[in-house]
Amino acid sequence: MDTLEALWLGLLQGLTEYLPVSSSGHLAIGSALLGIESEENLMFTVAVHVATVLSTLVVLGKEIVSLFKGTFSPLQDGTGLARLNGDQRYMLNIVISMIPIGIVGVFFKDTVEEVFGAGLLIVGCCLLFTAALLAFSYYARPRQRENISAWHAFIIGCSQALAVLPGLSRSGTTIATGLILGNNKERMAQFSFLMVIPPILGEALLDILKASKEGFAAAFGDLTISALVVGFLAAFISGILACKWMIGIVKKGKLIYFAYYCLVVGIITIALNW
Repeated sequence: MDTLEALWLGLLQGLTEYLPVSSSGHLAIGSALLGIESEENLMFTVAVHVATVLSTLVVLGKEIVSLFKGTFSPLQDGTGLARLNGDQRYMLNIVISMIPIGIVGVFFKDTVEEVFGAGLLIVGCCLLFTAALLAFSYYARPRQRENISAWHAFIIGCSQALAVLPGLSRSGTTIATGLILGNNKERMAQFSFLMVIPPILGEALLDILKASKEGFAAAFGDLTISALVVGFLAAFISGILACKWMIGIVKKGKLIYFAYYCLVVGIITIALNW
């Protein structure tokens, strides 16, 4: 992988991690077009994913600091879940949302990686499913709830677990699921971006452990330090822009345009695969 390819893939990762079009699917498509075997550049994948996490921390930094302050505040009265404040309930819901993806990541990671290696057909099909889900969330328009419940957090977490499939957008799936359940648009966008931070970091840690067992030389492949830095910065900067843009898009309820995009790209991907 040369520096220009790293720049292109870094931009692709940063933009598509937050936009509801599937970062994994687009990385698979981009790698195929550039003739890059993603498994030969494991450390690049880790770097761009960590970069997008850092971009989330930059965009939602104030909200995250406020959330942690509220989380570690004393219980309002007595003990028990009924006495949790709003921030503590919010953090608990994030933890609940992590349960499904945690199970998939620990016990089914190898199976998922086999799916990634199945070619672009699965990517195209999942992009079509993403398009359908985004369209349904746009036209359903249920009555909005102000706060996300623990049960809804778990359902949204299940949708995140399904989004490990390449082409099934993580942000698109979680946000659309939350909107279909009737959750507030702005709160749902923020919740979606915060709930993915632990799984992304957990996945990066598992990849690093895998690299340590197989040897870091193999994990780096033909990746140079300059290409790694360029890819990281590209993903970080584009991630900041995409995160801010996506929050505004969700507020305005304009997800339908991404449904059209996923529909077109999905059809093209399936056609090219055949």
